[in-house]
Amino acid sequence: MRVLHVITGLGVGGAERQLRALLRRLPVTCEVLTLTNPGPVADDLRADGIPVTHLGMGGNRDVAALPRLTRVIREGRYDVVHTHLYRACVYGRIAARTAGVRAVLATEHSLGEHTIEGRPLSRGTRALYRATERFGSATVAVSATVAERLRAWGVPAERIHLIPNGIEAERFRFDAVARQATRARLGLPDDAFVVGGMGRLVPDKRFDVLLRAVARQPGARLLLVGGGPQRADLHLLAERLGMSGRLADVGECSEPEVPGLLAAMDVFVSASAEEAFGLAVLEALAAGLPVLHVACPAVDELPAHEVPGARRVGSGVRELADALRAEQASGVRRLPVPPAVHRYDISGAADRIAGLYARITGAVPTGARSDSKR
Repeated sequence: MRVLHVITGLGVGGAERQLRALLRRLPVTCEVLTLTNPGPVADDLRADGIPVTHLGMGGNRDVAALPRLTRVIREGRYDVVHTHLYRACVYGRIAARTAGVRAVLATEHSLGEHTIEGRPLSRGTRALYRATERFGSATVAVSATVAERLRAWGVPAERIHLIPNGIEAERFRFDAVARQATRARLGLPDDAFVVGGMGRLVPDKRFDVLLRAVARQPGARLLLVGGGPQRADLHLLAERLGMSGRLADVGECSEPEVPGLLAAMDVFVSASAEEAFGLAVLEALAAGLPVLHVACPAVDELPAHEVPGARRVGSGVRELADALRAEQASGVRRLPVPPAVHRYDISGAADRIAGLYARITGAVPTGARSDSKR
């Protein structure tokens, strides 16, 4: 079986890193096409032996890219086209059907209640998504929360398949040597209380709230990992808050750097009020970090005893600052890896995706359960 994965971009982000982890395990021949930004993850994929094509799309309204995409799909004679992220889902579904591919799968990674991939949802966005969704065979929701949002949009329940994201837990195991080396490289004192935040620097991730909360903790440092359009604004805010000397901003990093950066932290915070899954939270838990989160379906949809290291907090600066103060008072510690981390093993996610490929191509009977559906 030959599968083409179409994704909006290959900068460092949760969906992009999830795609790479899946491709290491899917038992089919895969290629990747990125509409825009062949960033660091494109290099990582090529290092893994996965062919990557850059379509060179100019923007959301670059409809001239559609015939180019259709031609690539037609000439590739793929059995399945699997799309990731909003723009790739819209253009990829249309192009795949035009090229004659009938097994078209989409994974919905970043659908929030009011935003999608950091941008406000509009009536037009929903309408275009729904219109093109009909060209696909099925849609994968990465959490029950996303599945419910898709149903609320009018996507038929029978076309929604719940297959949560997965992680490579062993990669994030705490390493004291990596902690010391990373802190030394970033100029973080050995005895500093370091709060970590990771993700795309866009308003809906609410890194400004995290920055304000850390500013209320005397001596605490903020280690910020990620790139995005809000970066300059966050530095200006840090300067106004007198936090410039306590902010370590590493920007967009390569995937191999992430475990060391997590090792350098003492507590991890996800301040986003809307999440589709919460991959970074799981990675932090796999590193043994205490986690404070405002919203995280990967954690919130599980019984509390499976995620003892995670604590849900209020969305305001004061609530987060109080929670950080309590963590700082508890002292620096590493926690046992919770059961939730093992529940979300990447191999299981890959097996279920492969089963869904078999189902939509007719390799297994339509009535067979090749994945989990909710």
